[in-house]
Amino acid sequence: MQRREFLRTSGLVAGAVVSGWWPASGAKPKQATDRVLLGPARVEVSRLAMGTGTNGVGGSSNQTRRLGLEGLANLLRAGYEQGVTFWDSADQYGTHRYLREALKGVPREKVTILTKTHASTAQEMRADLDRFRRELGTDYIDIVLLHCMMDDNWPQRKAGAMEVLAEAKQKGIVRTHGVSCHTLGALRTAARTPWVEVDLVRINPAGVAMDADPQTVLSVIRQMKQAGKGIIGMKILGAGRLRDRVDEALRFVLAQDVVDCFTIGFESQQELNDLIGRIRRLGQAT
Repeated sequence: MQRREFLRTSGLVAGAVVSGWWPASGAKPKQATDRVLLGPARVEVSRLAMGTGTNGVGGSSNQTRRLGLEGLANLLRAGYEQGVTFWDSADQYGTHRYLREALKGVPREKVTILTKTHASTAQEMRADLDRFRRELGTDYIDIVLLHCMMDDNWPQRKAGAMEVLAEAKQKGIVRTHGVSCHTLGALRTAARTPWVEVDLVRINPAGVAMDADPQTVLSVIRQMKQAGKGIIGMKILGAGRLRDRVDEALRFVLAQDVVDCFTIGFESQQELNDLIGRIRRLGQAT
């Protein structure tokens, strides 16, 4: 996310109230540093997560390319010092070693680490869990998600990986597990799959880079919440395409009681500080 995404402001769209997502009067204020208990395992996270995978593909991301090892580690530590203790990573982003570097200055038990895997078979999943923990420098991983589900029948394709993650949870290697979804069909499958404890779902007021229009996606998220699943929002700023509507996008996600927390990628401490401040201001209205 670029600096201008944080520096431009906009008012709430005129149709917001009639669209049904304006917060109810008297709702509790929300802040970036709120402590949230996520899903049936009640894993504690901050409401805001620090994403490390903007344009993340092929083992790198904007954060790794632009900040380098020390720069990204220092940014993660800066978030921790301000109470943003939820770190979002993935094998695809190549960010595990950056989190490991950040952990040199942060107590492991004080942060929640999420990562994602493309493993499908049991053998692939076991290998990934061993490698991920070595790369992260930790004995356990708080949240592991199957990355980027796009087909309706993903539980059949991923059965081996799912079984290993369930076993890993029983052994304390993983605290909770779930999926990230990139189609409406995959999202609906996740809603009715008991194995899914946490879902990473694309949500913003404009329907940009989402699986369907906001109200359709929210209807599926409500089903997930009724089933006791934890919901992490992503693409809050539409992969940067809502850079001129930052306040509107934040108001929208903060107003959704069915979204437990959300992740946004930062590329500087200025961006981090600006967003924490915006949430502090906008969260008073939710």
